[in-house]
Amino acid sequence: MRHKLLHILKILLGLTFIVSAVLKIVDMDRFELYVYSYHFFSLNFSFLVARAAIIVELVLGIGLVSNCLHKLMWWGSVLMLLGYTALLVYALALGRTDNCHCFGDVLQFNPWQSIIKNAVLLVLFALIYKVKGWRLKADVLALVAVTLACGALVFLVSPPDNYTPSYDPTHDLNHELFTEALQQPPLDTLGLEEGRKVVAILSSGCEYCMMTAQKLSLMQRFYGFPEDQILYVFMGTEEGVQTFYQESESTKYPYIIYEDVIHLLQINNGMFPIVVLLDDGEIVGEYGFRNMKEQEMKAFFENTNEP
Repeated sequence: MRHKLLHILKILLGLTFIVSAVLKIVDMDRFELYVYSYHFFSLNFSFLVARAAIIVELVLGIGLVSNCLHKLMWWGSVLMLLGYTALLVYALALGRTDNCHCFGDVLQFNPWQSIIKNAVLLVLFALIYKVKGWRLKADVLALVAVTLACGALVFLVSPPDNYTPSYDPTHDLNHELFTEALQQPPLDTLGLEEGRKVVAILSSGCEYCMMTAQKLSLMQRFYGFPEDQILYVFMGTEEGVQTFYQESESTKYPYIIYEDVIHLLQINNGMFPIVVLLDDGEIVGEYGFRNMKEQEMKAFFENTNEP
């Protein structure tokens, strides 16, 4: 009876890993930003690290459920949990309280809660340490096949932005209307035609606008761009903007609410978000959420004070 209960527990632990991996895939854009937020890796490499973590979790989950290669899967699972826990301890040291994305955006855990969750899982893994697994004649080939299959699945379902053809956003912004708007109220008094400025056109209720704000906040913090040289131009209400900042957990840059909604929609052809880089009023960069290039942003941010 005890043997059967331990096998059931092992299957449940495996399913937990699989569910966790699937929820990360569903929430991939935010999970990528979470990985990038530690600045251990570049934005492009963070895309790969996020997917690698999901692939490992899927392989371990399938291995636990199938009861194949027990010791390898057990040690892999325990080391993964210990690694995640070490990262969460580091997050606490940084004073972070945001969602760790271990179950995507469906179940939100702050670092403390996730550490407790991992501690419980480690205790449960200790209980199944001596469970008897089984081996295939070609277990190494089976492991490689499962890993390749999981990798292919993850990259097909959610290909990274930097390895897929992205749309050209230059058709989204009406350059003539945007340049004219810089010289008219309410933008004409903000000094946007002097020096290097970033103007983001956002909708307060747009999910991708919120993630764009997160990405822009991270890059600005990493590369030291002055906060007062970033302006958010919102379509929305004051209440909606405050909700936007709260839900996006992004830096609160100077902003205006563009009252003439029809004119704003003409400027951006109804497309949100759009991030525009200005150098003395000249458009030198234009991005959407998926094609924001870190090296180009970094060069723009770091050269702000150059003559």
